[in-house]
Order: sequence, then structure tokens, then C-alpha cells
Amino acid sequence: MKRTAVINVVGLTDSLIGPRTPCIADFLKNSAWAHITPALPAVTCTAQANYLTGLKPAQHGIVGNGWYNREMDEVQFWKQSNHLVKGRKLWEDLRRVDSKATCAKLFWWYNMYSSANYSITPRPMYPADGRKVFDIYSWPYSIREQIKGDLGEFPFPTFWGPAAGVKTPQGAPDAASRWIAASARWIEEKFQPTLNLVYLPHLDYNLQRLGPNDPAIEADVRQIDAIVGDLIAFFRERSVQVVLLSEYGITAVNTPIHLNRLFRQEGWLTVKEELGRELLDCGASRVFAVADHQVAHIYLNDRRLERAVRDLVSKVRGVETVFSETQLMELGLNHTRAGDLVAVANEDAWFTYYYWNEDAVAPDFARTVDIHRKPGYDPVELFLDPTISRVKLKIAWRLLKKKLGFRMLMDVIPLDASLVKGSHGRRPAKQADWPILITENTAALNKSQLDSAEVYKVLKRTILTP
Repeated sequence: MKRTAVINVVGLTDSLIGPRTPCIADFLKNSAWAHITPALPAVTCTAQANYLTGLKPAQHGIVGNGWYNREMDEVQFWKQSNHLVKGRKLWEDLRRVDSKATCAKLFWWYNMYSSANYSITPRPMYPADGRKVFDIYSWPYSIREQIKGDLGEFPFPTFWGPAAGVKTPQGAPDAASRWIAASARWIEEKFQPTLNLVYLPHLDYNLQRLGPNDPAIEADVRQIDAIVGDLIAFFRERSVQVVLLSEYGITAVNTPIHLNRLFRQEGWLTVKEELGRELLDCGASRVFAVADHQVAHIYLNDRRLERAVRDLVSKVRGVETVFSETQLMELGLNHTRAGDLVAVANEDAWFTYYYWNEDAVAPDFARTVDIHRKPGYDPVELFLDPTISRVKLKIAWRLLKKKLGFRMLMDVIPLDASLVKGSHGRRPAKQADWPILITENTAALNKSQLDSAEVYKVLKRTILTP
């Protein structure tokens, strides 16, 4: 069994590899590589579950980054328990070959209460006084204080939100990925795991914020190349083979689609007023959508409306197709967590979760970074509201109030979906925009295109092939 580091470079495609990525390009020269047919949906949680179980969502249950919990009547995004992922995991299969095999899982998702030996994942603390305190969760627990003592606090604001991918007082543009890379070296030096799963999100931010065609992306590509190059050199010195892979490619978008506003117009969506704000009431709605990038799960509490909903959504500008039950079975997406219908956007479009018609009554969390409370994914969280004068001064004042123990609302996120210039979730038309896998163990890869669930077999062969 050959010790292996799998470095997940989010958003990496072969269209980005070239003179701007000398380290990755050099690694590619003597390696085998393949395009990965994107998962459906091509989003973080689904892609990772496919890779680590060798199954499709119909079997492992991860139908997106979030879904509607039909028993709780709640939309739940970015949950972290590994018990949500059904099926035997890659490291569990390795232990069947050698009981001494170990795994470190560093910032890959569903990273709590898993059978991995070592794990680190972002996990804020929420004291009873309403504060949100940035932190990490680790297993074993002892890792948390030890690694923070050696590396410093994880720069959480640079992991997601308007401070991610840009230079701010919270850190350099690549601060989060650099800390995660340092944690991978720390874990290797302390524990020497058989399998080291490393997640580097740096490209994800500006590819969505600015779009893949913006010249500023070159700086991000160079920064992630340097981080990856340092990790490759580090692992090679320790005789650890390296696999590079990605979860999806990001393409340019210019058309946000507001399905929930459409359903509201039809009288199918229920909204309740609380303290002068509007909240989506999923359980009382006849139809609603859970938006996840370029895919939207559409839930029908009234199944009599299925044909009407499908006909309506199919005609919406920016929607490419709407899958129903039979098609979802063929695609391996027929799971109780999935929508009764699943809409896929055109390549230049994406779905918002927005359901209010007037911004004045939007929920208070809409203008904040709140990945758990929002009933859908919101890439607008990457922006500061350009209509707020001296917005950074407002942020400083809010942070001072927080430090002094006062309650505060960091309501600096805009409600303008047109700001978003890049997205993912569907299969891009050009293969150059698909995710890729690169392994220096050339005997482990014998084809130029992989289904996303086949990544599991390639990783297993890479580790088991001398």
C-alpha cells in the first residue's frame, strides 16, 4: 500500500493549466490524467461523495450541498455529519486490505463523526448570547488546540464570504488555502497517514465573483499553483505519491433565475411575515425550489401540480431542462432527498433562492453571510453591497460592537444576483471546463475520461498499485 495525498484543487480544469501554472504543468508531464464527467449536480458535496464512495446520489444520498428535509419541513445546507453519506468510504475499503491503514480528512466535507482517523473542518461556535465565534472542529479533539498553537487561528473569514479571495485585514487572498496546506504538512509530520485528503478552495472565490474570463483570475491561478507546488515537493520528499483532482469547472454566467418568485406569482409558494420580514414557509408551500448553483431541486407538496410546474419551468428563460422521476432514475439522482423535479440551467445561467418581491421585506439573514439559514446557496455572499457608502467603516463599527459584547448584524451583503459572473453545477459544453484527475501513478489510470463515481476506483488503485 503506497501512501498517497489527494489534493482537491477546487475549480481546476485543464483550460487553466499552462504558463500560469508551472508547478502543476510540470507535475502533469510525467503523470497520467483524465477528464472527469461532472457529477450531477456538479457541486462540492455531491462530487466528493461520488469520489469517496464510488456511488451515485441515488445510493449515497448526497443530492447537493443541501436539500429539503421532508420530515422536518426545513431546507438544510452544509450539514457536516458523515452519517449522511451512505456507502462504504474509500479509507474503510483500504482497511479491509490492511487494518493498519489510516486516513486524514482535511476540510473535505462531511467531516464530523466519520471513521477517518484524523479530521479538521471549519466549525464556528454559537454561544447563547447570539455571537458567532470562528473556530475549527478536529478529531481527535487534541489536534484542535495543538494545530492552532502551531499554525495560529484558522483565517475563517477568508474561507467564505466577501473577504475570501481578496486582500483584507483578515488575511491575504489565499490565506485559507495556505492554512489548509500547512495543516496537511502538520498532519503528515505528526501522523503519516496512509491517505491524506486535502481541500484547497482558493480558485472557487474569484471564478464565481469575477468569472473565468476576467484577467484578474491569473493572479489566483498563480497563487494556487504555488501552494500546490510546495505541497507536491513536500510530499515527494517524504515518499508520498500525489493525486491532483477537482470537483467541477466554473463557467461564465449572466442570467440569474428566480424560480421561487415565479412560484409565488402562481400562488404556489407560501411566505409568512415575521417582525416585518418575509420568511419562506416550505411546509405550507405547494411548490418551492431549493437552488444550488446551476441546479434547482423542485419539491411538490401538491403532486397534482407536477405537470403544470414542469411546463412552466421549462419555458423560463435560462432553464435548459427539467428532469422528472424516470429521468432522475436514469441519472442516478432518484433519492428521497432529491426534488420531485430537478431543473438544470443553461451554461450562462444559475438559480437564486430569492422569494421576496421587495428588498425592503427580505429576511434579515439575506444581507449577511449565513450559509445555514438561507434556503438555498447564495454566491452573492462573496460581495460587499456597493450601495452602502463607506461599507468597510460600517464593518469596522460592527466588529467593534461585537468585541464589546453588543449584539450586531453584519448586514453588508447585496441583494443583486447580477453581480455573480461564474457558476457550476451542470455539465459544461466544453470538456476543457470539466474537472480533472492527475496521478503520478500512471499504472492506476488507463482511460482519458472518468465518470465521477469511477474516481473512487482510480484512487483505490493508485494506493494499492506499487
